[in-house]
Amino acid sequence: MKRLLTLWLACLSLSLQAQDQQAQIAARATAISAKLIEWRRHLHEHPELSNREVKTAAYIADHLKKLGIEVQTGVAKTGVVGLLKGGKPGPVVALRADMDALPVKERVDIPFKSIATADYLGQTVPVMHACGHDSHVAILMATAEVLASMKKDIPGTVKFIFQPAEEGPPGDEEGGAPLMVKEGVMDNPKVDAVFGLHISSSVEAGSIRYKAGATMASSDWFTIAIKGKQAHGSTPWNSVDPIVTGTQIIEGLQTIVSRQSNIVEAPVVITVGKFHSGVRSNIIPEEALLEGTIRTLDSRMQKDVHERIRKTAVKIAESAGAVATVTIDNKTLVTFNDSALVKKMIPSLQKAAGEGRTGTMNWVTGAEDFSFYGTKAPAFFFYLGGMPKGNDPQKAPGHHTPDFYIDDSELYVGVKAFCNIVFDYAKLSVK
Repeated sequence: MKRLLTLWLACLSLSLQAQDQQAQIAARATAISAKLIEWRRHLHEHPELSNREVKTAAYIADHLKKLGIEVQTGVAKTGVVGLLKGGKPGPVVALRADMDALPVKERVDIPFKSIATADYLGQTVPVMHACGHDSHVAILMATAEVLASMKKDIPGTVKFIFQPAEEGPPGDEEGGAPLMVKEGVMDNPKVDAVFGLHISSSVEAGSIRYKAGATMASSDWFTIAIKGKQAHGSTPWNSVDPIVTGTQIIEGLQTIVSRQSNIVEAPVVITVGKFHSGVRSNIIPEEALLEGTIRTLDSRMQKDVHERIRKTAVKIAESAGAVATVTIDNKTLVTFNDSALVKKMIPSLQKAAGEGRTGTMNWVTGAEDFSFYGTKAPAFFFYLGGMPKGNDPQKAPGHHTPDFYIDDSELYVGVKAFCNIVFDYAKLSVK
């Protein structure tokens, strides 16, 4: 009886400690909300393109150093990595935020509107945080501050990964998560689990959405170079028209989705985004170039779609007397959430947002290079809502558009989620 009483008291003590810890996280995350919003708006007003996040990186590094966190800069060109060693033994948990903006001109009339410009592949372009990476950075900066204030209670080590070039490095440069991984961000110390979040303009502010398994699509970029025969526009019978051949190839590619792929099994998207050919209206050119993207959520289907694209383009070109050369470049993998990890961490998300505001989502055909971290450790990537309450999700301005907008009043929910994850994962990993 005495032994049972001792065990009961020990369990009660642990339960009370957990409740106190959760209350501390909630209080500190709420208290830092004003600073979080200030950081986010500063970053929004001063965006930088992929692999050019120099001032953003300095802003982050300065903050982490003031917190007494060990800081490494220049990772994968402009990345910043912070290491916080807790006061108790435990696992290494990585938390990731992406830093880069996009070549988009902001149309939203807000006090901190971006009017920045930058060089992009030799052209001067407007720059905007049109995907919410400013929010991701601010959330992780706030998370670092909260966890630093609780350092003695943290079981294990927290690695803060501030990643450049998630949107893709310019030209032929290396960058993003693949380069972070290549340079050892998941090692020294070796990461046991990695977590990330993404703001969503179509999910109500403060709500969290997640999915186990395949969550976001792989992203492959393709080019189809078509070689025909040039002729005068008045005598098309003397040509092998690469423009007509290109349009037939585009139509053929769409049948891969509509007639050849089992989209009940997993979604497939093939989009041609560029068509370059010709220099003058009365000349049928010799060459045409198609460029596009492929999105799949299943590795087997990905391989199958690649083969069908090659076959479709080559055979259609042959039927016209032209030659098609297909090149496919894999940019990101399928973002895959480890099912066991998701199951364990759902309560952490519910503590942050509330059970009523935490739920599942469908898979997304957008892509994320967070997927590369998942090749090194179990990974979990979830969504945090940023849509003003009462708005219609169907009318919410999309990501990567000039009208992209988020309500930043509940970004602190992301801080609570990350902090709860750090403590809860440590408890669950020792069981």
